[in-house]
Amino acid sequence: MSTRTYAITGAGSGIGKATADLLAESGHRIIGIDLRDADINIDLSDPTDRNALPDLVAELAPDGLDAILAIAGGPPNVNYFGAIATLNGLRPLLAGSTAPRAVAVTSFAALNEVDDRLLAAYLEGDEEKTAVETERITASGRTDLLYPSSKRALSQWLRRESITPQWAGNGIPLNGVAPGIIRTPMTFSILENEDSRQSLLDMVPMPLNGPADAHVPAKLVAWLASEENSHVTGQVIFLDGGADATVRGDAIFARQQ
Repeated sequence: MSTRTYAITGAGSGIGKATADLLAESGHRIIGIDLRDADINIDLSDPTDRNALPDLVAELAPDGLDAILAIAGGPPNVNYFGAIATLNGLRPLLAGSTAPRAVAVTSFAALNEVDDRLLAAYLEGDEEKTAVETERITASGRTDLLYPSSKRALSQWLRRESITPQWAGNGIPLNGVAPGIIRTPMTFSILENEDSRQSLLDMVPMPLNGPADAHVPAKLVAWLASEENSHVTGQVIFLDGGADATVRGDAIFARQQ
């Protein structure tokens, strides 16, 4: 197995750290990107930092990258604009790789209720309009729509872009991993309390083994970004212990009108 170079956002914790550790243990070179204590410390919610990212990565990887892993998330504008800027901005650095790959982490929440106007603003790539729609939703008290809308937008963008000349035309598989409930510092306190744990499982039912540790999605991300993956592209793979099958069932096969 050849040594590959991976740029990973969100490398400081959760799924990002688990993926970085897994790949490093296999002998690959990791360029970790996070808010602090990383090879590159930037804030993906800040457009200026996002614009600076390609040059910062190029300085550390003058020979280019083999894979881009856009794992950082949390705030909705990081979920969407941060991920898109990472994938599009770093894509030219894949040009010299014999097996270029790209993966983003979305979420089971992409299947939840969304705000159509906010979703459209994301997909238009209009950050100012997105901010206006976010303020409208926040004022209405429906902040529960913000996170799913950003993750739905990312999932739709991945599928649309994966088959374009920029990605498929250049031999770059582009995929997403949509985890269910993952044990990370963000969810530990929820999962430790029986009432809040059950409430979360009611929203994201996981009949197969329940919530997963971060190394579980890390393994899937690593495979999608590996040389072995030559033809899986445009997929948003739900690593959710059966939540998607439970919630949507046969509805995914319904004929589109």
